[in-house]
Amino acid sequence: MGKVSPVSAKYIVQANITIDGVVDRPDVIGAIFGQTEGLLGADLELRELQRSGRIGRIEVNTDTKGGKTSGKILIPSSLDKAETAIIAAALEIIQRIGPCNSHLLIEKIEDVRISKRKQVVERAKQLLKNLMESSIPDSQELADEVAYSVRVMEITEWGPERLPAGPMIEESDEIILVEGRADVINLLKHGFKNAIAMNGTNMPESLVPLAKEKTVTLFVDGDRGGNLIVKEVTARAEVDFVTKAPDGKEVEEITKKEIHNSLRARVSGEQALMEIGREGQNGSMRKPFGSPRPMPSQQGRPPLQQQRMAPPQQKRKELTEEQKKTFSEMLESLVGTRGAQVLDDKLAVLGKVPLTELEPTLKSLGRGVHAVVFDGTIERELVRSCERGEVKFLVGMDSHVKPEESRVELLTANEL
Repeated sequence: MGKVSPVSAKYIVQANITIDGVVDRPDVIGAIFGQTEGLLGADLELRELQRSGRIGRIEVNTDTKGGKTSGKILIPSSLDKAETAIIAAALEIIQRIGPCNSHLLIEKIEDVRISKRKQVVERAKQLLKNLMESSIPDSQELADEVAYSVRVMEITEWGPERLPAGPMIEESDEIILVEGRADVINLLKHGFKNAIAMNGTNMPESLVPLAKEKTVTLFVDGDRGGNLIVKEVTARAEVDFVTKAPDGKEVEEITKKEIHNSLRARVSGEQALMEIGREGQNGSMRKPFGSPRPMPSQQGRPPLQQQRMAPPQQKRKELTEEQKKTFSEMLESLVGTRGAQVLDDKLAVLGKVPLTELEPTLKSLGRGVHAVVFDGTIERELVRSCERGEVKFLVGMDSHVKPEESRVELLTANEL
């Protein structure tokens, strides 16, 4: 019989057959060979092709119901496309098998290599995934891992409670007081070697005399738990400054830039308690503590003298009638849209964006924005973004910021 298996074949001819009677499998195979004999010439004779291995073993699967037989025929072929198609078409001339009428229809010619190719692609994906998971890290990853390990090795234990601390905790005139060991590790990772942890929310007694000797900055998480720690620690020890991580973040997960920004924005302990009290009364989300201030020393240097707050700036100029009319009409058209319009110095609209995308838009446009008109309340964060972009006018429905507190001209619907 045939020497070609479906594994080595390039194509599989699939046919459906129905017979008006009861026949056996050998009858079907005999009809296939017998009725196609001499039809296609010597080169495409089925018996010769099977003997040479170019046509494989013919598989016939039949089922008999109600005196009729039906089934499928599978013929593997290693011929080319055209020759395989000719063989397949020749099978459809079979109209009788034994004494019974029959009908044979080619369902399809399947390219076995396509399914094999899909299998190869799926396996390649799996192998690549395994390779990427177990591959050797690049040079930067190796350097970061080594540097991180060295910094973690520098963690020391301080006091009778064996509190996690940086190596400069004794030599430094300033210390950063944090909640847990992970906070110390993150600060140490970014070069701050004068941090010490309380190992929880309750301040150990051994830290009380230390706080009297050194300048203490309390660094807490940016959540309500951070406020509770501020109240508890400032009530028991002398805390010079207080700062918080960005809203919703913990000290152990923030980046180096966020650490620097938080430490620059530290405020005195008394001011921190006042701001926490105001937040509790207003029920609003906290805003960053204070304005940028000097950071605690990383190498034991004495604290820098605090910078004085700049005096509030006065209004630069009055609105012209054209500006007032333009801002008023734009603000009226934006009511209920929660959108914002960005204008150039000729009061031409540069673009209209959703309120949630206003600050990223201002950052991307740089200093090319002259005015912003939006459907919302003017908040401190938006004012700061406008100041960085040197925006001249910020127009909103209402304002939580006093006009004299910003270099930007702040205008509301009532003023227009």
